[in-house]
Amino acid sequence: MAAASNSQSNPGISLAGAVDLSSIKHQVQAEPGQAGGAPSAGGYVIDVTESTFQAVLQTSATYPVVLLLWIPTDDRLFAMAKTLGDTINGMKGQLQLARVDVNAEPGIAQAFQIKGAPALFALIGGRPMPILEGLPSDEELKQITDTLLPQIVQLAQQAGVSGTAPYSGDPDADAAAGADGDAAAEQVPPEHQQAHQLAADGDYAGAAEAYAQVLEANPNDALAARERSKALLLARSGEADVRKVRTAAADNPDDVDAQLAVADIDMIGGQIEDAFSRLLDYLAAGHKADLEPVRQRLLEYFVIPEPDDPRLKAARRRLSTLMY
Repeated sequence: MAAASNSQSNPGISLAGAVDLSSIKHQVQAEPGQAGGAPSAGGYVIDVTESTFQAVLQTSATYPVVLLLWIPTDDRLFAMAKTLGDTINGMKGQLQLARVDVNAEPGIAQAFQIKGAPALFALIGGRPMPILEGLPSDEELKQITDTLLPQIVQLAQQAGVSGTAPYSGDPDADAAAGADGDAAAEQVPPEHQQAHQLAADGDYAGAAEAYAQVLEANPNDALAARERSKALLLARSGEADVRKVRTAAADNPDDVDAQLAVADIDMIGGQIEDAFSRLLDYLAAGHKADLEPVRQRLLEYFVIPEPDDPRLKAARRRLSTLMY
């Protein structure tokens, strides 16, 4: 990856106050989400590792990402992380906040050539744009949240990156669960632990297979079905070149594989209705010979949203109509 500092000049924010990556001062023992610890991920805030970072770069071609390189056990950074998380969650998917623990993932910090943490970048179409390196003052942080984040959304839209980031749960609920020590870990059913860990490690194909084994034992396990579908989706297309996939779909409107691939990209980007409509429109356009692969892919997608999602109900009805 090219150094982020070469992508765009810093927008007038001081670089003073960077925290040395080797510093052990201000460390706290509480984990993110626990009492006294860092704000937890959730909503439109995710934690990223080296194994999942490539997928974040790819999805930044669908929706813009703000990348926070930080130390989640350094209490000086908590207020900044919470303010950014609260602001981005309030933007309802216009942005995603991806957080990287630079002590746990030094390779990412090295790729961005930062001297210390925190550091903040915008990712649009896989290209990093530096925002700051170092602890911002209250005024600078307000400038970021009030002015710079909306500008990032505008820049992304001008570049054709206008998708909605996926919602990953209620951060307040996650934090409340974390306050009980190991309660957050207990939320993962014991029979899901292996599959959950494989997904967390970025082995989505392995996770999908492990979730399939869970479903063999309990075909009514809705959570396992949902997580398996998500793992299959990411195994197929988590590292796809979004631009190439969209170009191929536009150039080959009658190619079922091209349409399935771009529907995957829509689903990963949180554009659920677009994914449903794309495949249903493909069938409606007369491609009934491809009914079975499209139906199977849609059934896989259908277990991902909440059961009462109106987009899901409408798509199910339309698929039933198109099958006869």
